[in-house]
Amino acid sequence: MDRQPTLEGPRVLLRPLSAEDWSALWAVARDRQIWAGHPSHDRWQEPVFRAFFDDALARGGALAIVDKESGAIIGSSRFQEYRPAGPGGSGGEVEIGWSFLQRAFWGRGYNAEFKRLMLVHAFLWVERVLFRVGADNAISRRAMEKIGGRLTGETFIAERAGRPMQHVIYAITRDEFASGPLAG
Repeated sequence: MDRQPTLEGPRVLLRPLSAEDWSALWAVARDRQIWAGHPSHDRWQEPVFRAFFDDALARGGALAIVDKESGAIIGSSRFQEYRPAGPGGSGGEVEIGWSFLQRAFWGRGYNAEFKRLMLVHAFLWVERVLFRVGADNAISRRAMEKIGGRLTGETFIAERAGRPMQHVIYAITRDEFASGPLAG
């Protein structure tokens, strides 16, 4: 699976994140309100965001989200934890996550647009896409429900902002996507 494709929609372009994107992405990420309901609520601080950015580059799969009208970077997302399909081509999964958008683009369909692009791409290789969301992150949970994410019942604990935080896992299968709110 190509985890760093270039994907284009009506309003956004997703392209591989590069080290040269630091300043533009940091200009978005330093908005404290983006992270207010997020498990990593301290990610607006430069050292914390620097670690996040460096991890994105090191692990691969990171994409810059670019507003096509202005040409500005307005956020990022990642393909992580890719597990290929087994023999016969069935199965396989990948996580879409680590996503954030500049607040000016919230509630305007940009999240659904870039997630749709990523899902269409992912389903060329896998049967299921996972999304890990902080259990208390109401904004991200509502966004997941809007795009057809289904709670799996799986949870995990990860350290965020210096303390353990519970996360829930949403999933969308290829078949659910084909008949869901982002199909078409």
